[in-house]
Amino acid sequence: MDNVCGLPSGGSVRIVARALPPEGAPADLPPRVVATGPAVELLRELIGRHGPVMFHQSGGCCDGSAPMCYPDGEFRVGQRDVLVGELDLGPAPVGSGDDDDEVSGRSESAAPRVRVWISGSQFETWKHTQMVLDAIPGRGSGFSLENPTGKRFLSRARTFDPGELAALEEFPPIPGSELEE
Repeated sequence: MDNVCGLPSGGSVRIVARALPPEGAPADLPPRVVATGPAVELLRELIGRHGPVMFHQSGGCCDGSAPMCYPDGEFRVGQRDVLVGELDLGPAPVGSGDDDDEVSGRSESAAPRVRVWISGSQFETWKHTQMVLDAIPGRGSGFSLENPTGKRFLSRARTFDPGELAALEEFPPIPGSELEE
């Protein structure tokens, strides 16, 4: 897997967070979701303000096709929704201001993790691609937490190669109907 995501403009952004491999999967299994530096920076800001967060990517039109960020547990995951992955944001950078345990609600040793869900029908369309969560300047969508920040989340995609697809077939993602909390 590359450490950068190509942009339509010809530039690229660096990938800084990857989904953890599913239970029992090899560590080198390609993640179904990754996040760019700007997305991780915005996620850290939102987690600092709101506590744990989650994403849902639907197949709707307009704002419904944007990845929506919610406080964790405030979006009801449907039985047909698919857990694309759980992003491991890693430790906060030194001097980020995110090291106050009382404010962040977590210990320094617990890196934030963000579940990323997608509607079942949308997953069927995108299952051959890796979701690349990015953030760009602009207004957020609907009820998504980033709305007042002047930034918005954006889904990009990278097509898996045949070897990656074969490896992923052995570890299908978890549907909402099988979620154990």
